[in-house]
Amino acid sequence: MTQGFASCSCGQLTATVTGEPVRVSICHCLACQRRTGSVFGQQARFLRTQVVLSGASTVYVRVADEGALIRFHFCPTCGATVYYEPQGLEEYLAIPVGAFADPAFPAPQFSVYEERMHSWVIPPAAAEHIP
Repeated sequence: MTQGFASCSCGQLTATVTGEPVRVSICHCLACQRRTGSVFGQQARFLRTQVVLSGASTVYVRVADEGALIRFHFCPTCGATVYYEPQGLEEYLAIPVGAFADPAFPAPQFSVYEERMHSWVIPPAAAEHIP
């Protein structure tokens, strides 16, 4: 990935990224399951300097399992999350991989909160597995 384009469902809120993600991971925590409506969340972390944002967002803040705040930016029209900001990692933005709608997106290197993983999910074998 040299350049990527992430968007909400209606196209109002976008993120254009240049370069490779510094980390791609899947998270099986219950909060990510609820946020995505799926059995895990998948995110790509980029340096802020790699990302150009466009459009209006509404922010939802929640507390992560370790206690840090996470600021989720979603489209006020269609409700899709396009990026989020984890506290303590201010130099980065995280973008849900699904917002890229790119089947060739790099596979996750990390699989976290696996103790909450659905029994039928099989993360990539090469990923680092974190309980």
